[in-house]
Formats: sequence, C-alpha cells, structure tokens
Amino acid sequence: MLVARPDLEARHPGASPACTRLFDVTVRGLRDEAPSDLRAAALLQLAVDAYDAQHPHEGDPGGLVRLRTALGQQTGAPAERPEHWTTTVADVAADLDVVDLPALVRSWAQAVSADWAGDPTAPD
Repeated sequence: MLVARPDLEARHPGASPACTRLFDVTVRGLRDEAPSDLRAAALLQLAVDAYDAQHPHEGDPGGLVRLRTALGQQTGAPAERPEHWTTTVADVAADLDVVDLPALVRSWAQAVSADWAGDPTAPD
C-alpha cells in the first residue's frame, strides 16, 4: 500500500503538489541536459518562468517579469491574475507524444504572457 507523505511531496508555493509533480516530470529531461546543453538550460528556464508566472506567490512575485523578459516583451505589471489559463503544464505534458518539447514550452510561455495581458486574441 502506498501512503502519501507530506514531507515527500513536491512543493512549489502557489501550486498543488500534483501540479508540481507533473511539472517536474515534464521537464526532467531538460533538467538532466541543462548542465551540459545551453539550449536545454534556456528552455528549462523558460519553462520555470512560465510555471512561476502561473503560480505567483508572495515570496516571489517576479515570475511574470522574468517570463516577459525572456520573451522580449514589456514587463509592465498586470491588472489582475487571469481567471483561466489558455495553456498549462498539463497541456504541455499531454502533447509531448506529438509535438516536440521546445515548441510546446515556447507556446506555453507565450500563452501565459498573453493570458496575463488579457489578450482576447490568445488561442483557446
């Protein structure tokens, strides 16, 4: 029998343990490659920035600024957190078998930034 142990739960302030675990599994390969591959390291950082922007917390309010900086966008403050997300790490994980990870992460990052901007042209 498996028992959930809170001390072993993956944690990210502002995110559920299940979401954090999914993110960790999704980017595991990037984490493994990042120390020796600059492209993997940059893609991993973009994924972390997108995840942080979707899970803002009091201890680190700069996730959206880092994301927009990485995308070469203006870093102005958003009015309020989006009510829904166009794309999440669950969408990235679900599409891994048909789309390569770099394309998924870039699309996710752009969607998160557009969601924060309240962009009505963001894809649904």
